Amino acid sequence: MKPAPFDYAKPATVAEACRILSEAGGGATMIAGGQTLMPLLNLRMSQPFILVDINGIAGLKGVSRGDGGTRVGPATRQSEALRDATLNRHLPAFVKALSHVGHYQTRNRGTIGGSVALGEPAAEMPATAVALGAMIEIASVRGTRTVAAKDFYLGPYMTVLEPDELVTGIVYPDWADGHVVLFREVAQRPGDFALTGLVGAAEVAGDRIARVGLAFFGMGPTPIRMVQAEALLTGAALSSLDVDAVAAAGVADCAPFDDHHASAEYRRLVGKRILAATLREAFNLKVAA
Repeated sequence: MKPAPFDYAKPATVAEACRILSEAGGGATMIAGGQTLMPLLNLRMSQPFILVDINGIAGLKGVSRGDGGTRVGPATRQSEALRDATLNRHLPAFVKALSHVGHYQTRNRGTIGGSVALGEPAAEMPATAVALGAMIEIASVRGTRTVAAKDFYLGPYMTVLEPDELVTGIVYPDWADGHVVLFREVAQRPGDFALTGLVGAAEVAGDRIARVGLAFFGMGPTPIRMVQAEALLTGAALSSLDVDAVAAAGVADCAPFDDHHASAEYRRLVGKRILAATLREAFNLKVAA
């Protein structure tokens, strides 16, 4: 099929993009990578009046260091982010999760902001933003605002973004050097959306977990932050950590669903098992006899 007719604009600045979005009255759609949008256009499941190409806005690309964090431009290609030295040094959990996004062909076009802003519940990047405590920068003709990733997602493909707003950056706070990366997912094939998966990071001081961030994906209508599991882990001694209790608490925060890929019961069972296995592996813990 072919897309329905639409106008096309390629703004050179964030201000120009915001103006176009405002004037479109909700009829505009942005494109950067287009890995999700193009099929929707061809199937006419998306029929914007105007397509706004943000690839020409230099300020929306690249990775930079700021005060206590790393900022990723939303139009940064996923393949570029994978190779970026700053991200590999400061955000290894981000890079680990990103390596499981789609296929290398799609990562050559797909963007970080596109994945984060889409809000696919089973995708790695939204959950990574939630787990690592990212802040999402947003702009419109009305001004700018910053929203915590944990508050950004409202439901499947639903976010707090208004029709005239544009994501201009994702800022990930620093984690201590040598922090532990937590990641595992279960998918039918490499590159598929996960049936269930988890991502996060932990800082260990001596025998105790000083800081932790964890989120499930594929376990509900949005990325699910494991609030109860984080509470059990923070300050806990590794020598006496009850991994099974933590795994049960992590799944308790979730609201998995039945679909043609897997049942909610399967997701709960596998989610609990991969969380327990990931924690044991990450902290070098033995299974209790």
